[in-house]
Amino acid sequence: MTSLRRSLPSMNALFTFEAAARCGNFSKAANELNVTPAAVSRMIARLEEHLGTQLFVRIPTGSSLSEAGTILFDSITKGFSGIENALREIEDRQTGLETVSLSVSTGFTTHWLMPRMSKFKAEFPNVDLRFQLVIGALGGSVADVDLGMRFVDGSDDRHEAALIMPEILMPICSPSYYEQYATGQDGVEAPVYTIVNLDSAQPDWSGLFLPRQAGETVNSLIFSDYAIVVQAALLGQGVALGWLNVVAHWLRTRALVPARQDLMVTGRLCHLVRVRDKPRRAVVSLIRDWIIAELLEDILDLDRQYPALGLRPLLDRS
Repeated sequence: MTSLRRSLPSMNALFTFEAAARCGNFSKAANELNVTPAAVSRMIARLEEHLGTQLFVRIPTGSSLSEAGTILFDSITKGFSGIENALREIEDRQTGLETVSLSVSTGFTTHWLMPRMSKFKAEFPNVDLRFQLVIGALGGSVADVDLGMRFVDGSDDRHEAALIMPEILMPICSPSYYEQYATGQDGVEAPVYTIVNLDSAQPDWSGLFLPRQAGETVNSLIFSDYAIVVQAALLGQGVALGWLNVVAHWLRTRALVPARQDLMVTGRLCHLVRVRDKPRRAVVSLIRDWIIAELLEDILDLDRQYPALGLRPLLDRS
């Protein structure tokens, strides 16, 4: 430890460097640390001068780690992770609870996990869940959490990934909206479809809503948070795109129904991801397996309810 103190201008330099490396941008790191970007830049410059090497390569969109910076960041991440886990274990022993942190979307938390929280608590009565919620596109580092739901190809050198299901999307709406607009019932002339859309949604799903008959027109509601998109569909405001890993519960209970028997399979795979450097805790593995099993049960039940969708073969291929 004496050698470490001599190697660094201050411990604060480590915190500043870690934030800048993780964020990939000095301004974002400054916002997280509640200092100015200039203060971050000065601290990094001081650390680089002290070590006699460049830690960052400055680029127009921010900064990227040099080879030396990557070596330091990997070691710091392991060290901080170990400290964090030690502090959490101390806290857990005092409270009798085990804390598990999840990085998941607001949509998944609101519309899949919350409806079954009583079931979760019955299964894991001594677990305290903490959430890092993702409002926009599902992505970002999972270094600060135990598990993150991400669309990735699989495990890699730094991450262990457990497959949940392929990315499957379908148009969804409430049963009342379906009866009013989707069936073409007598007395409804030139129907107007309202599409409840996600701002900057990827992939492009507009093709799922091509008018089926002459005279149909489409207007839209656009939100930046997918949890609100699903809520609007539940309230009968229109047809929305349903990510199956989010809306499976509502489809299974028929609070939502497929607006059409159409699926979009993107080729991306949804996984629960953890950083390999974190100690493997049994409770984290149990919760991961519980989420996967619950989602699989949802999909199998939906396959029985809507065999024309062909969901089971998609799971078998994944």
